[in-house]
Amino acid sequence: MSAETLVDTVDTVDQFDSTHDDGCERGDRPVGTARLVRRRHPATRTARAALESDRQHGAVMPPLVLSSNFTFEGFARPRQYDYTRSGNPTRDALAAALADLEGGRDAVVTASGMAAITLVCQLLRPRDLLLAPHDCYGGSHRLFTTLAERGNFRVAFRDQTANDLPRWIRARCPRLVWIETPSNPLLRVVDIERTAQAAHEVGALVVVDNTFLSPLLQQPIALGADLVVHSTTKSINGHSDVVGGAVVAASAAGGEELRFWANCLGLTGAPFDSYMTLRGLRTLPLRWRAHEENAGAVAELLARHPAVAEAIYPGLEQHPQHQLARRQQQGFGAIVAARLRGGEEAVRTFVESLECFSLAESLGGVESLVSHPATMTHASMSPQARRDAGIDERLLRFAIGVEDRSDLVGDLEQALERAARAA
Repeated sequence: MSAETLVDTVDTVDQFDSTHDDGCERGDRPVGTARLVRRRHPATRTARAALESDRQHGAVMPPLVLSSNFTFEGFARPRQYDYTRSGNPTRDALAAALADLEGGRDAVVTASGMAAITLVCQLLRPRDLLLAPHDCYGGSHRLFTTLAERGNFRVAFRDQTANDLPRWIRARCPRLVWIETPSNPLLRVVDIERTAQAAHEVGALVVVDNTFLSPLLQQPIALGADLVVHSTTKSINGHSDVVGGAVVAASAAGGEELRFWANCLGLTGAPFDSYMTLRGLRTLPLRWRAHEENAGAVAELLARHPAVAEAIYPGLEQHPQHQLARRQQQGFGAIVAARLRGGEEAVRTFVESLECFSLAESLGGVESLVSHPATMTHASMSPQARRDAGIDERLLRFAIGVEDRSDLVGDLEQALERAARAA
């Protein structure tokens, strides 16, 4: 379902879970009784996630439950929650909101994005093959490589935009296909539906890292994904003051297995972080409008400026997967990449001349950032792996914030002029 769609449907009770959004149990009325189900717009669902859930005091906003433990009702009579590592109402409120937006059945909130990736890796056994993108986030590449070297599983890195990818999947039979789209930092767009179809033919799980777009701009489960991973540190929280992650499962069984491993390994997120992330989530639709408008203007500037050798943004018509992005996404995101003309001195001069872009890792916050992947986010990759992925010394990644558009464009123009003189 598109993020812009508002649907009214008449359905029957027997097509729903036992507890419905109107509070009725399946046994409260005959099976097959028609009722109206209104699917609210994502902006409404984010703003109203977990509202009025406090039954004790009637608080509009869900309360923050910091307690690490919970009493039993009596001997051998546990309540819904007993220990916060295992379950916590504040964390569950965030998980429910993310599962709803992604169209999943369950979600697990983790302590970081890397904890979410680590959690998914528990589904693999020795000798299982993990297929990952050759240009994925440096932290993902490092984890997959290190765990494979220890014998936890096997890993293969491939260009997932290649036309022969489905044939490769059918020939090699991976246990898990990890998709990152758009990829970090080169913004390659992978056809989720085509890849998922090939993966499912050989019994593989399909996992999509949806961090760059969030569930507002892309819903991988609707395209065939079994699991969706987020670093909620990024746009979902949106204020660069919380570290967190999440895994959304398309099936209840998948969610149950993830919950087991998250509790077993202690990967779950803290209640306060969940509270802050849920608060940030409420303004995500508003922030995305500003992010995308600014990103489009920045991409257009970089595409026409003589000091830039290449501008990379799925919203540009010259992007090789532009049409796929239009079909698969509800927007083009807030990340722009570019290669500058000249060598290291031009890059250094450009970065040090910026005033409205902070030189820092991460993305998705209200502030604009610039990073040099080769020495920052992807420094842990070997030089050969970076070359294979296309990450060179001239590449810069911009995480576009919500500042005034003219300030951002003007700042980039003056920095590019200085970089051109330095080159």
